[in-house]
This record gives sequence, C-alpha cells and structure tokens, in this order.
Amino acid sequence: MLKKVFASAVFGVEASTITVEVNVDGGIGYHLVGLPDNAIKESNFRIAAALQNNGYKIPGKKITINMAPADLRKEGSAYDLTLAIGILSASNQIKAENLEQYLIMGELSLDGSIHPIKGALPIAVKAREEGFKGFILPSSNAKEAAIVDNLEVYGVDNIKQVINFFDEGEPLEQTIINTREEFNKRLEFPEFDFSDVKGQESIKRCMEIAAAGGHNIILIGPPGAGKTMLAKRLPSILPPMTLHEALETTKIHSVVGRVKDTGLMAQRPFRSPHHTISNVALVGGGSYPQPGEISLSHNGVLFLDELPEFKREVLEVMRQPLEDREVTISRAKFTVTYPSSFMLVASMNPSPGGYFNDPNAPVTSSPAEMQRYLSKVSGPLLDRIDIHIEVTPVPFEKLSDERKSETSVEIRKRVTEARVIQTQRFSESETVHYNAQMNSKQIRKYCGLDGASKELLKTAMDRLNLSARAYDRILKVSRTIADLEGSDSINGTHISEAIQYRSLDREGWLG
Repeated sequence: MLKKVFASAVFGVEASTITVEVNVDGGIGYHLVGLPDNAIKESNFRIAAALQNNGYKIPGKKITINMAPADLRKEGSAYDLTLAIGILSASNQIKAENLEQYLIMGELSLDGSIHPIKGALPIAVKAREEGFKGFILPSSNAKEAAIVDNLEVYGVDNIKQVINFFDEGEPLEQTIINTREEFNKRLEFPEFDFSDVKGQESIKRCMEIAAAGGHNIILIGPPGAGKTMLAKRLPSILPPMTLHEALETTKIHSVVGRVKDTGLMAQRPFRSPHHTISNVALVGGGSYPQPGEISLSHNGVLFLDELPEFKREVLEVMRQPLEDREVTISRAKFTVTYPSSFMLVASMNPSPGGYFNDPNAPVTSSPAEMQRYLSKVSGPLLDRIDIHIEVTPVPFEKLSDERKSETSVEIRKRVTEARVIQTQRFSESETVHYNAQMNSKQIRKYCGLDGASKELLKTAMDRLNLSARAYDRILKVSRTIADLEGSDSINGTHISEAIQYRSLDREGWLG
C-alpha cells in the first residue's frame, strides 16, 4: 500500500515541502531513496526501536521510501517522525485518513519521545503558504511555529500522541500565541544600561549618533578604558524592533536551532565572536550552508573586540556583506542568500602593548611595531566604518562620582525620534531605511551644504590630510547629527562634530 506524508527541508531562510512516499509491498527489504544524508539513512534503527517500545513494529516486508523531489539533498534527523508515521500508515497498523492535511516533523528517541528540530518557523511559514491544515512538531518548537497565524500548530512529546491522534482521533493540544501581544510583552529592557557607565560623555554621544543613523563605529583606546562595556550597552539605545524585523531575525535564529522555548525574539541580537573565528563561521557557509555570525546579528549589533587580532582574510570577507547587507553563498547545485543588515562595532588598542603616547605606560611599542599592528586592518574595511573615536581611561574623580548618568531609556527616546525622521525621508526607497545606508546619489540629495559649511569641510580635509573616502562618511554622520537636533539642513556645527569622528583617516595619526 502507498501512503504520502509531508515534511519540509530548509534552504537558506526559506523552506521547501518534501513529499515522503512510503510503499509497503511483498518481499523483504528497506530502501530509502531521494538523496538522504547519513542521519536520515540511520533513522530506520531509531524508528524500529521507537515503534517496538510503543507496541508497534516495522513490518517484515519490502519497504520503499522516496523523499521527493528526489534531486534535492535532505539532511538531519528531523524526518524520523515523518517516516515512522508513513510506515505505520502504509502497513495498515494505524488508520490515517487525514494524514495529507498535516506536515509532520521531529527527531525520535529510542523510547518514542520526540526531540527538537531546526527551522520550525520557516517551515511553518511554508506550511501555511502550501495550504496545510496543521503542523505537528516537537513541543519545544511549538511556540516558535505558532507565531504563524492561520495554521494549527500541535506540539507533541511522544510518538504515541501522534499515533492516537490519527488512529483514534484523540485530540492534540493546539499551541496558540497572540503574536503582537507576545511581542509587546517581550519588549522589556535589556540588562545593560548606559547609566552604569561613569564619565565617557563624548563616547556616549558618539554611540548615540551611531545608533541614530545605523553607523558602523570603531573604538580605539588602551585596556580598561571601557570599550567593551560601552559596546555591550549599544543595543539598549537602539530603537525597538518592529514586528517585521522580529520575525526576520527569529527566522534566521530558527534555522540554526537557537530559538528555544521563547517563540518570537523581541530583543535586538548582540553577537561577539572570538578573534579565532574562521571566515566560514563569520560569514556563513560550509558544505551544507548555515548562517554565520554576521547573519545571526541581522537587525542587531556585531561586536568585534580587538579587531587587529582577527585574521586578515576573515575581516576581508566581511567587506561585501557590509556593503550589500546580505551574503550569498553559492554551491554547485544551489545558491542561498542570508540577510546581514547589522551595525558593526569594533574595538582595538592603539598599539600592540595597548598604551599609546602614555609616558607612564608599562609597555611601549616602536613605530614599526605599531605600523605593522595597525596595518592588519585594511583601508577598504575602515572605509566602511563611519565613526572612529578614541576612548581615554576614566579618571578617579569620575569613577567615584555617585551621581547617576543618563539612562538608556532617555537616550533611546532621542535615537527613536531621529530614526522616525529618516524613515519618512527614505519612505520611497525599499532598500534604504536610515542614513548609514545612503548611496552617493542620496548623499548629494539629502546632504546639501551652504557655502560656509563647504569651506569648513574643505579646510578640514586639507589641514588634517583627510582621505577622499572620509568625505561621504562625514556628510552621512553630519546628516544624523542634524536629525538628532531636528534640523532640516546641515550646518557648520554638525560638520565640525562629524570631522572629529575620523581619527584613523588622519595622516600622521601615529605621530
């Protein structure tokens, strides 16, 4: 007897429906076809034990299972439950008249309990698109899949529950989530707050500008100056995620199995990979592509601590995604694209020893050593970082000051107001949402200067030997400073503040 059961495979952040055809015939044998990987080939041992321990068995007949489309590679253990239900149905051990209305996935344990799967959210989105009535999956993934409306989601803990549902009509408990309500509930404030930071007022101002315009930023300063502390607090002043952004971010984390029992992600991601990371782990890829750190930080912050310690080729592969805000991984048979629109925050010591121009420094570095150290970060990468700021250690008087500094809530309010201005400005563009994303044409349109401002910028570029690439960056940052002040036009004050944030462009900065 032939039976069809439905499952799904995830490619990139999209899912494709897989039809599992199970045919039980006279003879003996177990044939699994349709490009399954080793984890799926081994599933018959797990299925046999799980069925045996729940009072069922794999029939001693010829079983042929085809996973269509047969030219698409399938991977992982998430098809165990699909195959098991297909075998029971095709061998008439259970009645399953409405089997084709449901998409079924889950990894089986030998006792029949069901383990979580990856990619539940994109699979649920696809199931709704294809018109399935419901989605049966492990209960630990149910909240994540229930984000999708107009689809019945049933979380199960054991294969026996699924068997009884189809065979005896025993109802399963449907997981229902009010997505918008759940999302608003989860918008609580992060644990890190800017009020914890003593002093560093100019750096906080810098962080506010970076957050308001979505600008990439690099912090340069000696050990213990507070670079990491400041970076960790940046997500707390970014505007709250929209529901669309939250769904997009949850989808990526779902693909790598990072969404636990929480459902929708409401906090912006903050990723801080170690400097020993490989380029595949950072950008994504592998023989069977997975998202990398830059995609996991989509709509959030990617923090690279001690930037020159990263391998140069790792930093170079980031250049294209920083520009395109997506990363495309090509293989012989398919291509996947992951979104990667993130804010890059980098930190570095000004010299290998960490102390630069400090007469009391315990370690000093020669100019040649410093040049070698700084040259690890290439010009084209620095070109994509809008703001460079020097962080100096906080004096004792500021550290011991009991007064509370400005909280993240107050800063976030100003940042959100500036973002609203930008959203209106770029409302006609599908790809540009904030100032950092502007191209040359938009810079000319929205960053016009009066005569005095133009003269000021020209003088600064000549006197400080600023490189040509700094010109666009200064205009973008000036536009954001003007937005924070609610000003329609850019004036000399905005330009002069933006010029201060280009430390690494100055020739002779080492001198």
